[in-house]
Amino acid sequence: MAFLFKYKKLLFFVFLTGILFYNKCTLHGQEKDGSPQKPGRVLFISSYSYAWDTVQFQIKGIKNKIEPEVTVDYEFMDTKRFSSDDDINEFYNGLKHRMSRLEPYDVVILGDDAALDFAIKYQKELFDKVPLIYEGVNDGELAEKASKDPYITGVIEKLSIKENIDFACKLMPGAKDVVMVLDDSVTGKVVHRSFHSYESQYPGLDFSEINVSELDFPQIKEELSKVKKNSILIFAVMTEDKTGRQYTNPEAIKIICRYSKAPVFRMVEGGLGDGILGGNFVSMELSGEIAAQVAMDILNGKPVSSFNNTVIESPNIFCVDENVMREHGLDLSLIPHNAEVINHKKTFWDEYKRVLKPSITVMSVLALFIILALWDGRKYKKLSEELAIEKDKLENAYHHDILTGINNRTGFNKDMENLEKLKAPFALMMVDIDNFKYINDTYGHSAGDEALRQIAMRLTEVSDEDFIPYRFAGDEFIVIAKCRGNPLYEEEAKRCISIFSETFDLSGIKHNIHGSIGIARYPEDTEDFNLLVVYADHAMYEVKNNSKNSYKFYKDICQK
Repeated sequence: MAFLFKYKKLLFFVFLTGILFYNKCTLHGQEKDGSPQKPGRVLFISSYSYAWDTVQFQIKGIKNKIEPEVTVDYEFMDTKRFSSDDDINEFYNGLKHRMSRLEPYDVVILGDDAALDFAIKYQKELFDKVPLIYEGVNDGELAEKASKDPYITGVIEKLSIKENIDFACKLMPGAKDVVMVLDDSVTGKVVHRSFHSYESQYPGLDFSEINVSELDFPQIKEELSKVKKNSILIFAVMTEDKTGRQYTNPEAIKIICRYSKAPVFRMVEGGLGDGILGGNFVSMELSGEIAAQVAMDILNGKPVSSFNNTVIESPNIFCVDENVMREHGLDLSLIPHNAEVINHKKTFWDEYKRVLKPSITVMSVLALFIILALWDGRKYKKLSEELAIEKDKLENAYHHDILTGINNRTGFNKDMENLEKLKAPFALMMVDIDNFKYINDTYGHSAGDEALRQIAMRLTEVSDEDFIPYRFAGDEFIVIAKCRGNPLYEEEAKRCISIFSETFDLSGIKHNIHGSIGIARYPEDTEDFNLLVVYADHAMYEVKNNSKNSYKFYKDICQK
């Protein structure tokens, strides 16, 4: 015992050294045995900004496949708005500074062409011996060349021009032309070259373009309105017009679907449910998933050399909106069996059983009357009259808006066809609710719906056989005012603006709601019925962008 007490310090030192040695051996053994190491670090560089919808799909795909313990950072070049050499150099300097203050990245994912170009240019300075994985790249030659580098691989983006033309030809066998909406961006130039390379394969189709980079906004609307109903219209890219005005994909889709009579096909994921028919899409979400999976394979130990000279095939899928198919009277049976479909109606019964059940009851009763009418001619005549009434009810429902009860866009188009045959003078009044988004965002969509119903009711109260209102789209109404001896239609314009003079009661709260009205006249402003809507809309936007709560004639704009 005395011996232990005398050498207690020495014994404590030996004990502590043993523990440290054991821990070191244990940790070394874990590393040798392949236990989890330091989590990996991934950098995603996008050619565009986060606001670009395809970028959001790419990021969603990356997040689907990157494991939770892996750190992912995001950088956005925003080349849709800032693409000059100075802009790229500024992005380079900023990225270089940020990377100098961070731990090195293990893998870099590159979204679209500009990011790949950037990474190749600065590979030695920023990404030396770091695996680079591109996705969403349109330029096939660039992708092939880049993939010869042992540290670069990725997913090509092949825009399905031929597949969409073939699909459109099946849906619309009478089509005579195909129109591509594009611009002078990098993507637009690639699409232009590829689009015209297919002309010889379709001798029965006329190929043309709407290049928004050569047009201002009114000209874009006018060109879209000239596209025929049975034309094949494909939206590729629309980022900036000749005035420098920039458009997001959702804005471009809204404009194209609004002013074109033809169904709209698209080649890149996004916009389904916003008015486009769909088509053979490049799935940006799948592209992101594939790139992220390659990144995870590398982080988990797969040799980078195994990806050398590899270009991964573009992940393209068919996507279709059945509502748009029905709106244009297209055969739903022609949708590809492997397509992703939204607004799908499983059966006619499931969709309309609420209407069909009482209708079947009525028809059963009518069938009984038919049997009895075989012995009584008077009853047969009564049955015929009842059938005519039911037919009129169905016809009336087809031409009227469900929410407001007034004529809908289908009814408007039918009345316009009748007016075109008559060649009688009339005016179109486009009515748009000012700050309607504020009502929806502040008080909820139920308040917005109530506002629409009350505006429709007030328009109905001031209408007659020469002043007919319609719900055109969203918060827009349109009025056909037939000529009654007043060539300026001032009386009808004042009648239209008068509906906003009194406050609106929305769920017990009083609101001052106003509207902007644009007026175009036939035949004074134009004899082209398609352009009448465009001109009225243009005059309405002139009011909306200036005074609001007023009206303006298209002729007054032309005189400026």
